[in-house]
Amino acid sequence: MKKQSFIKGTLILLAAGIINRLLGFVPRITLPRVIGAEGVGLYQMGYPFMIVVLTLITGGIPLAVAKLVAEAESEGNEKRIRQIIKSSLTITVSLSVVFTALCLAAAPWITTRLLTDPRVYDTFLSMSPILPIVAISSVFRGYFQGRQNMIPSAVSQIVETVMRIITMLLGAYFMLPYGIEKAAAGAMGGVVFGELCGMVVLLYHHYRNPIRRRAQTLMTSVTQTRAHSELKRILTISIPVTGSRLVGSTSYLLESILIAQSLAVAGIATGVATAQYGILQGMVIPILLLPGALTYSLAVSLVPSLSEAAAKNDIKTIHKRLHQSLRLALVTGAPFAVLMYMLAEPICYYMYGNVEAARMLKMMAPVSLFIYFQGPLQATLQALDRPGTALLNTFIGAAVKLSLIVWLASKPQWGIQGAIIAINANIVLVTLLHWNSVARHVKFKMDSIHFLKSGIGMFIMAAVCHFAMYMQWTDLTLLKFIASCIAGTFVYLAAMILFGMIRREDMSRVPWINKFFRDR
Repeated sequence: MKKQSFIKGTLILLAAGIINRLLGFVPRITLPRVIGAEGVGLYQMGYPFMIVVLTLITGGIPLAVAKLVAEAESEGNEKRIRQIIKSSLTITVSLSVVFTALCLAAAPWITTRLLTDPRVYDTFLSMSPILPIVAISSVFRGYFQGRQNMIPSAVSQIVETVMRIITMLLGAYFMLPYGIEKAAAGAMGGVVFGELCGMVVLLYHHYRNPIRRRAQTLMTSVTQTRAHSELKRILTISIPVTGSRLVGSTSYLLESILIAQSLAVAGIATGVATAQYGILQGMVIPILLLPGALTYSLAVSLVPSLSEAAAKNDIKTIHKRLHQSLRLALVTGAPFAVLMYMLAEPICYYMYGNVEAARMLKMMAPVSLFIYFQGPLQATLQALDRPGTALLNTFIGAAVKLSLIVWLASKPQWGIQGAIIAINANIVLVTLLHWNSVARHVKFKMDSIHFLKSGIGMFIMAAVCHFAMYMQWTDLTLLKFIASCIAGTFVYLAAMILFGMIRREDMSRVPWINKFFRDR
């Protein structure tokens, strides 16, 4: 099985992530036009609860599998790798079957008592089969991550996204005549089918690998003692990570419940509140997370790289990887933050035909950089065996967020804007706590000149975007918008090269294009 370097593995996942994010905007753009903001709200409402359940089922399993597989591979122990996969599947599949049955049985109570809008019942039922599918996929994603082979995961993501787009839109379109709640359920059915296709791709890559086949033919029965040992190690690693993620996913569930209830206290009708929640979670957040393809790639690639360095007590490599990751997150995330703030209105208009979303996007754009830092920092804490620290930081942020939602969103003068302020506060607080924890644990410092240079580049880019978009040089608004994006991005890149934030040696390490930057 072919192994990739940290940079190459990151870039493979990044390429897949960018493709997925861009493709993912196809249903984001078209679905609101088919079922409206209220339909999107119904489609989104069941997600937080299901994410909590998925966290309980999978949680830290992918991380545990990745770490243990990487460790076993360094020993050349294929028997142990097979036992790790077997033990992990036993845990996740068993839990998924139990929780699927519980969700189906409790669906009427959950959708009427917890989710506040009983129309989400059909969507919730459509979503339930996703549990065993994701349970199996999570194990094999962790396996390939541990092997430091990111290609199967990347291909799986792309296949899942393409199939989800097609079936989601078809499901929503054909079910719309039966009501908006049925259309939302049809769209959710497409999500489940996409996840199924992604799982099939992962299984295909696993079983077709000739090394795996040879290893399996040499396998003898694994003793019960070894199986018990691997199961214990998986649980030892995964339970603290699951706890940390459970805080985040439970916070997301409570956020959806409290936003709906607080908006009701503020005097906002259920239908309007559902529509506002749909705009926030179905339209604004996806735009905000678009650059997250990079941070996800960095986080996934960091775990085996930092785990290996930590095992060798190689602080220099840990600092190097951290610096690479955070500088990449800063340089690539900054222009997106500028575009989302300066061009919020045309972005939301051309994507969704909804100008109400622009106000929310503009409120959240300034904190987007904190989101892009948060992924690599949390992955660092987990890779360095500090999941408890990540858990505490996440818990503190969640407590602050939920308190602010109840306080602000229930006031008529704030409403949904109060919820956005609470979410922003959570993002900033958790990121700063993670940064402080990492800095204290490995004595890491990032030169403040990087932030100053990026800040100057952002300011120049914002001025160019404003000039190109709002000066009367043409009557074609779409042309202004395109010109503003291109001109602003070009100026920002030029500034980063001039300031030394993007260097020749950086490009020389990038696969596929590095030959153009060597020996010049």
